[in-house]
Amino acid sequence: MAPPRHVLGVLSVLLLPLARVAGQGWIEPIRPLPVPMPRGSIVKIRSAVQVAVTGRVARVSVEEWFRNDGATLDEASYLYPLPGEATFSDFSLWQGDRELKGEPMDAAQARSIYEEIVRRKRDPALIELAGHGLLRARVFPIAAGETRKITLRYTQLLDRVGDAWRLRYVAGAGPGAAAPRGFRIAVDSAGRFGEPYSPTHRVTSRHDGDRLEIALADTTARGDFELFLPLARGLVGMSLVTNQPVGEDGFFMLLLAPGTSATATQSLSRDVVAVLDVSGSMSGEKLDQARAALVQLLGGLRTADRFRVISFGSGVRRYATGWTPGNPDSIRAAQDWVRHLDTDGGTNIAGALAEALAQPPREGALGVIVFLTDGMPTVGETDPERIAEQADRGRGPFRVFAFGIGYDVNTYLLDRLTERARGVTEYIQPGGDIEQAVGALAAKISTPVLTDLAIRGDGVELYDLQPQGLPDLFAGDELVVFGRYRGEERGERSVTVTGRRNGREERFSTTARFGDEQAGGSAEYVQQLWAARKAGALSREIRLHGANPEIVTELKRLALRYGILTEYTSYLVQEPGVVAARSDLMPPRPAPADQAGAAAVGRAKAEKRMAGSLNLDAVVVTGAAADSIAVAERGGATRTQRVGGRMFTWRDSTWTDIAHSDSLRLVTIAPFSDAYFALLRVLPELRGPATLGPAVLVAGRRVSLKIAAGGKTTWTDGELAALVRDFRS
Repeated sequence: MAPPRHVLGVLSVLLLPLARVAGQGWIEPIRPLPVPMPRGSIVKIRSAVQVAVTGRVARVSVEEWFRNDGATLDEASYLYPLPGEATFSDFSLWQGDRELKGEPMDAAQARSIYEEIVRRKRDPALIELAGHGLLRARVFPIAAGETRKITLRYTQLLDRVGDAWRLRYVAGAGPGAAAPRGFRIAVDSAGRFGEPYSPTHRVTSRHDGDRLEIALADTTARGDFELFLPLARGLVGMSLVTNQPVGEDGFFMLLLAPGTSATATQSLSRDVVAVLDVSGSMSGEKLDQARAALVQLLGGLRTADRFRVISFGSGVRRYATGWTPGNPDSIRAAQDWVRHLDTDGGTNIAGALAEALAQPPREGALGVIVFLTDGMPTVGETDPERIAEQADRGRGPFRVFAFGIGYDVNTYLLDRLTERARGVTEYIQPGGDIEQAVGALAAKISTPVLTDLAIRGDGVELYDLQPQGLPDLFAGDELVVFGRYRGEERGERSVTVTGRRNGREERFSTTARFGDEQAGGSAEYVQQLWAARKAGALSREIRLHGANPEIVTELKRLALRYGILTEYTSYLVQEPGVVAARSDLMPPRPAPADQAGAAAVGRAKAEKRMAGSLNLDAVVVTGAAADSIAVAERGGATRTQRVGGRMFTWRDSTWTDIAHSDSLRLVTIAPFSDAYFALLRVLPELRGPATLGPAVLVAGRRVSLKIAAGGKTTWTDGELAALVRDFRS
């Protein structure tokens, strides 16, 4: 007899202020049916999320489609994970055109239902949601082959984080959970905001009148989705996010977003030196594009600016002996000089740099050198190390931006030129658009906001900043800084950014809570992005300055803990505790033959992406397909997985924390027992590792905990509290 077609809705939520968008739902059979059905006969086939932001209020609509792939009618409950702090001012659950009413359930009931689901299913992926509320509704029987849609609608207030609104979407259960492909955000009054920024996913945005539309650019990224909407007010907007794992120094992410006011940024004058390689290899389309790029660069100068133009082949030529004012007549004459440049033999990079640095910029002006070349030095000084050292000594306050055209450039030399000069090197592949690349730089440096940036905390020490040398701040170009913090004082603290504009120091401050220890928490991505940037910086340091044991060891430690892949990681991530430094694999400095070519350009570009990464998926090993990394171990192979802030390796049928040692006392807990759920409640940092099966071992300070069959099922009085102290202290 088929179940009756009635509807009974039960909502299970915690009535506290809402802080983030809820995750995705799933279907749970209500009871065994007369005809045995295969597990998972009802499957979710699609999800879509629409978010409409008006003021500080986000109206969220979630649609999910489920299909019964079984052979018979199936009755089921729909479950949807909610953040523990959720409350709704307007909520409804729809099945087709029928509205389903629900009634609140307290947190104790919600937890009881949830843990019963976990016990019955023995599905460790659900453990990630332990402690969350659940929306639970018995809503339908689904006929064999039938597809049903569920729609949820509710509202939430966006968090204020410094000078930005923050929206968060919880992806749901399981290590492979991701935001759905159909994720769209529409923002009214778009003029109130700067460019949206996501530290967790790549996004696209477009303006339609006063409406801002945002979508995911890459739906392969896994995990929770977080979006910042910087408020466009004042010269600089600042947002600060902190994250402190239990028992460790904390991490922070600082977002600096310049305002949209042109009058605040255009008063900073610039002294620009354009240097163009006209050696024989630049002939043809490359030189045509490069000349057009410099014409465009000069055209963006203002009357308060000055410029110099230099070309080099076997010799060095200059447009004028000194600085030329940026008035229209002078710019037109210089542009005409550039259009008539022709190729000239070899490549005198040392001579060109010496001429570019011969005239320092004015006091208070932003000095910029734009250097374009497609080859290695062949005339004059040809040793890349000596050229770089000479440029370092004579650079002064200049910022250096280099463009390497094609694969014959010396990546070591160009990266050395820019690494300490608050600039970057851009590599343009053969056939690439030189004019577009230089044009993007010209647009960026056209509106400098602050130079010589520095960051300090009030009552908290900030250290290990990434990037270490803070770049200049330009209008429309958000700057993201990651770092660590330490300090005894907890609570609300301010962070101040200082910079110089027209010779005067300016200060900007924002506040955030520091010292709140958590098990990763909602901003765990801050740890991973900091580590990824640091790994990129360490890889670059090894390539440019040679390996030393301290740098190699630090890179290995980051790779093991955070699961980051670099060119060096494949060699360094070996048997835990082993660091090798064979000179043939890690030379003190790249050999000349390794400094140019497609592989060298690829290495340089990969390090740049990692060191400046704004998206986890580009740098961190995530997801079901990538979580298992094959690494060498005594001639054989093992597997590792990164879960949260820990790295686990597969040993003796157990996922083992690489921080574990035999000197630590070991306590084993039976999975899905009363002791197990009590442990996860008092040590929430174990929820992620608990998803690893069939057994997992997690290292603490004085005790390691193993979740495996045959372990403890209950706790005696005081035993659990003592265990927590030993694990964390």
